[in-house]
Amino acid sequence: MLVPGPAKKVTIHLNEDTSAATDFLYNEVFHFLLDRGISGANLIRPAAGFGTHRKIHVREGDHRPIRIEFVESVEKFYEILPDLLNLVTDGLVEAQDTTVYKAAARRERTI
Repeated sequence: MLVPGPAKKVTIHLNEDTSAATDFLYNEVFHFLLDRGISGANLIRPAAGFGTHRKIHVREGDHRPIRIEFVESVEKFYEILPDLLNLVTDGLVEAQDTTVYKAAARRERTI
C-alpha cells in the first residue's frame, strides 16, 4: 500500500490492437504491473484518439487508444522501470512527480 510522501504518477499510452508475445500489449503491461506488486492501476479506454500520424481513431477495432495509469512510490517505480520500458515496444511511457497525501483502503467485511 502506498504511504504519504513523494511518488510517481505514470501514464502508459498504447493502442488496443498492438500485439505482444502472448496477448495484446495492454494486457501484458497491465498484468506485469499486477505481478510486480504495483499498488493499483487503471486501464482506461478513451472514446477517441490520434497519434503522430494525425489520424483519428474512434471505431471499435480501429487502432483505438488505451491508457494505463498508476501511482507508486519513487523507489518501486525505479525498480520496475527497466522491465516496463523493455515491455512497451510500441507506445509512450511518461511519469510525473507527485505527492501522496492519503492512501486509504477499506477492509473487506468478513461474515
